[in-house]
Amino acid sequence: MTPPAKEPLQILAPNPSPLTGPGTTTFLLGDAHVAVIDPGPDDPAHIEAIARAGRDRIGHILITHAHRDHSAGAARLSRLTGAPVLAFGDAHAGRSALMARLADDGLGGGEGLDHAFAPDQHLRDGQVIATPDWTLTALHTPGHAAGHLSFQWGDRIFCGDLVMGWSSTLISPPDGDLSAYFRSLDRLAALAPRVLLPTHGPAIAAPLQRIDELARHRRDRTAQILAALRTRPDSAAGLARRIYAVPEQVLPIATRNVLAHLIALSQIGAVDFPGILSAETVFSTA
Repeated sequence: MTPPAKEPLQILAPNPSPLTGPGTTTFLLGDAHVAVIDPGPDDPAHIEAIARAGRDRIGHILITHAHRDHSAGAARLSRLTGAPVLAFGDAHAGRSALMARLADDGLGGGEGLDHAFAPDQHLRDGQVIATPDWTLTALHTPGHAAGHLSFQWGDRIFCGDLVMGWSSTLISPPDGDLSAYFRSLDRLAALAPRVLLPTHGPAIAAPLQRIDELARHRRDRTAQILAALRTRPDSAAGLARRIYAVPEQVLPIATRNVLAHLIALSQIGAVDFPGILSAETVFSTA
């Protein structure tokens, strides 16, 4: 498949933050038949700018995952354009049995989930969406979010929050899953895309190198966590304070990432914990 010569139009939402970087990039793909990928937050001015840019040609609204900075504006844009909203599912779709059980046990998390999100159409892994202007293949790539989709467009992939150039992605259980994240990175690498188009930050021109960097970063973090636990048992919050050199306001984010590593380590028997797992659980090496 060869993508059309015309590059997708990018419209940046006014929502910069430590988690979103410069803000949410909304992509408009196509000419006579336009797909909007990740309309972003429910900001009226941003959504109206998307509708104006697409005029009456918007026929698909595609969502990589149901976080408010990606999906909250979808309903407003659909009302303005009449286009259906397509996604893997709602905010909880795609959770593994383990993550669903942890959620039922009361494990907090799910920062930024768009609980009101309800797509008009559910996309399955490998499903092809085609128009005379473009062809996209939906790829289920969980890790950052359970229902996360990437969209392959020729030798390019719109990768949502799975891979970013300016930062590693937040993995916050029970929505985030480190084991799934590694599998999704491997899947993207096997497709050997020429360019990755994340929803936050610039395009990634060396995808395989960046994917390898992110995987190595997570393996190094796992080694740090295990080394710290060999010194003494600790909670995710305690380990984050010991391992991360970040400002106080960033520690809650670091804690969620550490918890993701601890859950993955518990699945392979490398760490133990008493009782029901929570953010306050004290872990020790097995």
